[in-house]
Amino acid sequence: MFMSLMERFADFMRILKSPQLLVMFSDFPATHQDWKVTDPLDLFHAPIIKAESNPKAHICRHLNQEARGCGHLVLWLDCDREGENICFEVIECTGFHARDASRRVYRARFSSVIGKDLMKAMDNLVEPNRDEALAVDARQEIDLKVGVAFTRFQTTYFQGKYGNLDSRVISYGPCQTPTLGFCVQRYLQITTFKPEKFWALRPYIMQDGYELQLEWERNKLFDVDVTIMFQKLVMEDGILEVTEISEKQESKSRPSGLNTVNLLKVASSGLGFGPQMAMQLAERLYTQGFISYPRTESTAYPSSFDFRGTLALLAKNPAWANDVQRLLNDGYRKPQSGTDAGDHPPITPMMSATEDMLGKDAWRLYQYVCQHFMGTVSPDCKYVRTNVKFSIGGEFFHCTGQHVTVEGFTSVMPWLAVKEKNLPRFIKGEKIEASKVELYEGSTAPPDYLTESELISLMEKYGIGTDASIPVHINNICERNYVQVQAGRKLVPTSLGITLIRGYQCIDPDLCLPDIRSFIEQQITLVAKGQMDHIHVVLHVLQQFKQKYTYFVKQIENMDALFEAQFSPLADSGRALSKCGKCLRYMKYISMQPSRLYCGTCEEVYYLPQNGTIKLYKELSCPLDNFELLIFSMPGPEGKSFPLCPYCYNSPPFEGVDTLFGAAKTGSTGKLGKGAGMPCFLCPHPTCRHSLISQGVCACPECSGTLVLDPVSAPKWRLDCNMCNCLVFLPQGAHRISTTEERCPDCDSKLLEVDFNKKTTPLEDGATLYVGCIICDELLHSLVEMKHGKSFSRRTGSRGRGRGTGRGRGRGSGKRIDPKMSFRDF
Repeated sequence: MFMSLMERFADFMRILKSPQLLVMFSDFPATHQDWKVTDPLDLFHAPIIKAESNPKAHICRHLNQEARGCGHLVLWLDCDREGENICFEVIECTGFHARDASRRVYRARFSSVIGKDLMKAMDNLVEPNRDEALAVDARQEIDLKVGVAFTRFQTTYFQGKYGNLDSRVISYGPCQTPTLGFCVQRYLQITTFKPEKFWALRPYIMQDGYELQLEWERNKLFDVDVTIMFQKLVMEDGILEVTEISEKQESKSRPSGLNTVNLLKVASSGLGFGPQMAMQLAERLYTQGFISYPRTESTAYPSSFDFRGTLALLAKNPAWANDVQRLLNDGYRKPQSGTDAGDHPPITPMMSATEDMLGKDAWRLYQYVCQHFMGTVSPDCKYVRTNVKFSIGGEFFHCTGQHVTVEGFTSVMPWLAVKEKNLPRFIKGEKIEASKVELYEGSTAPPDYLTESELISLMEKYGIGTDASIPVHINNICERNYVQVQAGRKLVPTSLGITLIRGYQCIDPDLCLPDIRSFIEQQITLVAKGQMDHIHVVLHVLQQFKQKYTYFVKQIENMDALFEAQFSPLADSGRALSKCGKCLRYMKYISMQPSRLYCGTCEEVYYLPQNGTIKLYKELSCPLDNFELLIFSMPGPEGKSFPLCPYCYNSPPFEGVDTLFGAAKTGSTGKLGKGAGMPCFLCPHPTCRHSLISQGVCACPECSGTLVLDPVSAPKWRLDCNMCNCLVFLPQGAHRISTTEERCPDCDSKLLEVDFNKKTTPLEDGATLYVGCIICDELLHSLVEMKHGKSFSRRTGSRGRGRGTGRGRGRGSGKRIDPKMSFRDF
């Protein structure tokens, strides 16, 4: 019973560490969210607040309720710096205080969620480490202020001038940008590489019926005349003499323990998983108890590690039961000495699993973790290397063979096996005639594009990111269209990525080099060890970047010159779509991300909702500003459609109106700014026939929003919530459905007028026109279907009937209901 409760609590606390359900996140206050009002330079001194990451999850409230009446708090968070930081967030949410003697706070240290490890952690509770938590706070504040300041300035400056950037934000990040810098540096090495011809001699001999090519000791020459001279000397002699035969016992060492970086590299190069996906799979395997904690820098196992016990659990799996049994019978080896980073043991299988239990992708990652562990305790691979040397015409050649004597760990990790190459039998002093002497011509080749695996190695080498954040940085440069992942998981920078890095290089190379980030990480490590004050580190780093930002802004024309050569001005981009309400001339629609409208006469840019299609809406105009309305349709068969005024969408005329469909510009909160992004279905204008007042029908059963008639959904008529993804399908196949001015006397919902198809009308005597309430009217209610929301019931005792020629009105009994009430209240 105790173990069951402990495991449930540990699972809940680990959920808090997932990206979607972090307890808190750092951000700027509302006063600094508006891009148009706040100077990015002011962000370097702006206050930072911590807000609940997912308010709808109510994690803070839940933690506080659970902690009521408790005398002690035991924190079961991931045992790294980020987990330590969340510990103190949980302490704050629960109302506990570390110095309160009556309500003690403890920290559990564990690397897996199996019973024995949880019991061991419970028996060895410690105090939470505030220094490590402050180190995370320092990194978050630095990254937030530096990244947002540069990002807002760059995005505003370049998206206001160029139409084909194809990126929602032109972002900068102290880790993200050096990561991109590595990819662009390799690209520049490739494009600036000048191939050079070389030549080499390749003699061939026949021995024991096999033709064998010999390697030249000089390898290659870059002068063809000299190479031809040597070829003539060799051909004139014609006879090769065996001058030396040597055999050497060699071994290939078994691997050390598996850490995060090596797992990510193998996942990319061997399994074809991107780093982000690999970490998601590893996290899932960990939370399910199949592997140990997947974020670790250590490759050395502790001396007390139970290798036999781990092998015994793997022996239950038929996929490698024979290999494991052989290790148990013959005796396993202790792994090679690796690096002990003082955090967690290497990633290790903790429970047996099958592909049916895990699914294909998770199984492949789990399979590698198991194979790697078995490899660490297997013997080294041993082989004999044979080298035979020849001389002819004063030149020396050789051939090499390999023969495996002990497979060792390569029997369970066959992709690392030594390739065998058998040689014919030779005798020292033996003379052999050369069958031919080939003059080989080749050219030097540039390096290939960086693979994800190579990039991860560079990031680790230069201290860019942590084992937990490396996948995030790589994913960011891909999502923001700075690089593209091509065959072989190669990272090819785009024009935008190349231009950005070249721009930084011509203004301030430090902005894209790894040196500054390495220095920051060193300072943060000192904070984590309690050797430096985190406030001092933050102020020092921000002061440096503030000076760099000021200089960058002054020199932005240097980067702009590169953008001007690569991208098209707004005036030359897009196609004419709708009329501007100010000058009454046509504005151009630019479909490249972020999609927007540009008025060349007024020189104004109007951002639009993203990831959908934009069309002109029947040449109708907004009564507030005379801009032509547009209709936006989200992708997919159930995607919402709604009209919007470009001007109102960017500059809402009513205070307090906001939406989740925010415009393209994104700040730290992902929105244009306070009140930005108002489509017509949120507009409270009393007379506009496209506003919430005209098209809103009733309250949403799932949230505080309103179900609004989709104006272009025919023939599959529907109501969409203007706040969440709830939707209601109306009677299908109707010629027309529209809202009326009348309201239901029972629930205050707007009555709908439905013009049914003559052939499929449900009305008596072939009538087609019907007016009723979708909640209270018996007929209409029977014809609606709810999707992505809770079903709702018609009021008990309500019934509807036709009135006049096919015209009906729903009637019912009961008190008048507040239109803001949810369907669940009926």
